[in-house]
Amino acid sequence: MSRWRVLAVAAGFIAYALLSWALMAWWPASPWAVAALFGPLLVPLLVAGVVKKHGPSLLGALALVALLAAVLWRGGADVNRLYVLQHAGIHALLGWGFAVTLRPGATPLITMMAERIHREFTPAMRAYTRWLTGLWVVYFVAMIGVSFTLYLLAPWTWWSFYCSVLTPLAAGVFMVVEHVLRYQRHPEFERVSLAQVVQAWRATGR
Repeated sequence: MSRWRVLAVAAGFIAYALLSWALMAWWPASPWAVAALFGPLLVPLLVAGVVKKHGPSLLGALALVALLAAVLWRGGADVNRLYVLQHAGIHALLGWGFAVTLRPGATPLITMMAERIHREFTPAMRAYTRWLTGLWVVYFVAMIGVSFTLYLLAPWTWWSFYCSVLTPLAAGVFMVVEHVLRYQRHPEFERVSLAQVVQAWRATGR
């Protein structure tokens, strides 16, 4: 991917984050806000349900549409609570997806991905990727904890900024810091591209 394309993608993410924050902070009950914030979740469900004829995805999409319609009709604080639950639910699902691979006899998720990328895979690399999988679980749980704390104790504009701007920023910082420390402490890891990581993620079926 060229530098200009990377910059364009980054600019798009930043614009979407700021737009989401503005809509959530000042017009949370607006249909435009709900479309912008739930669209990235709803569209893949509809595509999987209609195009790929996946029944559970289609049922999930229809249930989400019905829930959104009911909440918009009622208005008020229900809309805010729905955003909080969406944020927590996504992180909980991600955390569970990582945590379930740490059970005895299973291959940790990041270990599974790394084995698909690296030609040589040492016991030290296996131990590190298992530790990193667990660290991601802790990260997802911590994000949920911070979310509920802000929702209960801080103004709504703070929580909306945390959800829309700080959440993706925190994930990006986490990955960059881990990337730097990994090659400092474990030079045996080969350098890999983002495309290889995405392909390995898709290959896990998650």
